[in-house]
Amino acid sequence: MKQKLITGLVLLCIAAIVAVFASPSYRQGEPSLSGRPAKDFVFQMNGKPTHLSDLRGHVVVLNFWASWCQPCVDEAPALNQLHRQIASFGGMVLGVDPGVNEDQSSYEGFLKTYQIAFPTYLDPSKQIAESYGTVMYPETYIIDANGKVARKIIGPQDWTSPQMISYLASLSSNHPSQLSSLVP
Repeated sequence: MKQKLITGLVLLCIAAIVAVFASPSYRQGEPSLSGRPAKDFVFQMNGKPTHLSDLRGHVVVLNFWASWCQPCVDEAPALNQLHRQIASFGGMVLGVDPGVNEDQSSYEGFLKTYQIAFPTYLDPSKQIAESYGTVMYPETYIIDANGKVARKIIGPQDWTSPQMISYLASLSSNHPSQLSSLVP
C-alpha cells in the first residue's frame, strides 16, 4: 500500500511538472503562436480610437505591463529606447496596462515617473490581456509588419541589444537599410 501511494505521488509530481512546462505562460517564444494573426482590439492613440490592425505595415512590440510589477519598472527605460530605435524602420512599442490592481492615478503616475515615450493604453476591462492569454507581467508579443504574431516573450528583456534590434528589423517591410545606423 505504501509503495502504491509513493508511486502515485511521484506520478502526480511528474504530471504537474510536465503541465507547468507545457503551459503557454511558461514557454518562451511560444512557437504555437508564431504566424497566427494578432488578435485585434481597440485602444486610444492620440485621443482617438485605433485598432491594432490599423498598425499593419509596422512591427509592433505589444507589451503588457503593470505599475506594481518590478520587472515592468526595470524594463521601462529600455522600451522607451527601443521605441525610438525601431521607429526608423516602421516599428513601435505599444504598452497595455490591463488594470490588474490598478487605477487611473497609478497608471498615470507610472507614465510620468518613467517618462514613457511609447503609446500606452489602460484597459480596466482586462479583456485585451485576457484575449491574448496574458497571466504574467511583463509579457510581450512581437507582431510583424503583416499583423502576425512572430513571438511571445515572458519576462523582462534586453530590448536594446543589437540582436533584438536586428531581429525586429528583420520583421519589418522597411528593413534593413537603416539598421547599421541603429546598432552600436
